[in-house]
Amino acid sequence: MINKRWYKHIKLFLIIILNIIFLKGCYSFLPQQIYSSNANQIASECRKIKHDLGESCIPLHPQRVIVTDETSLESLVALDLKPIATTISNRVGNKASILEGKIDGITYLGKESQINIEKIVQLNPDLILGLWISPQEYKLFSQIAPTVSIAYTEAGWKKTFKQMAEIVNKRQEAEKALEQYQQRIKKLKLAFAQKVGKTEISVMRFYTDLKFTQFLNQLSFPVSILEELKLSIPLAQRQVSNSKVSFDNVSLERVDLLEADAMFIAIDPGAEENFQKYKNSALWQTLNVVKKNRVYTVDSSYWIFGSVLSANAILDDLVKYLLSYS
Repeated sequence: MINKRWYKHIKLFLIIILNIIFLKGCYSFLPQQIYSSNANQIASECRKIKHDLGESCIPLHPQRVIVTDETSLESLVALDLKPIATTISNRVGNKASILEGKIDGITYLGKESQINIEKIVQLNPDLILGLWISPQEYKLFSQIAPTVSIAYTEAGWKKTFKQMAEIVNKRQEAEKALEQYQQRIKKLKLAFAQKVGKTEISVMRFYTDLKFTQFLNQLSFPVSILEELKLSIPLAQRQVSNSKVSFDNVSLERVDLLEADAMFIAIDPGAEENFQKYKNSALWQTLNVVKKNRVYTVDSSYWIFGSVLSANAILDDLVKYLLSYS
């Protein structure tokens, strides 16, 4: 009879071997089942959840949750649930700035695109949850613990937040957080209408490793929040926006598209040099929004992707720079 120590080592070895096979693209082989130490408990006390990649039977009250991205981390923290582990964003800033010390001691599993499988096994999760989980990752993670992949669209972040709350049995907490957010939108919409009127706002992103910049359009997370406040991106941007993605690339030669009453610029870590290149350009200096000194740099960790905490942080910035200025 195999003792528990050897059983744990055998499980870890099988998972690592399976991971290597996946990374090589040989996904046709899957063991019939790799048992976790709490497999029997999960089987007897779980509920079935249908999601983008299949159906998973998850614990009624998961306690050891791993999230595969920082937007999922933010959502669970907003629901008063602290995951045991998460990943580091590939490009945008770290969301620790808006999580108010609520993730102290959390384990990091590496970059979103290079998750440490061995660490996941060692942490013995009872649920793995995330956005953008690939079919290959799903097959692998499901051998370790019940895994759920949730669809996410930037402008549809509220729907994703509600879905996540359903999965971890926190529906009331989600309803409360969204109700408080909507009440804040209602008050601020009136304040903006009275103080700034029909203000056009450019929202830009300087991407980590690209030599051009982007303006964000109606499909993006931050612009969807502007629209709730009855604020708008410039008409010129709407006319050229790509209807399938949330951003449009802008070269130095087309900085005229960025002209607005105010401009918010989210700078990814490592993109400061490219931003400086634009700032030093004579073309950049021709913009009236630049001449009037109404260009504000903001944190890409919550301006690019996010959930209810990021949305509230964006509202904080809008109040700080627009209402205080007026």
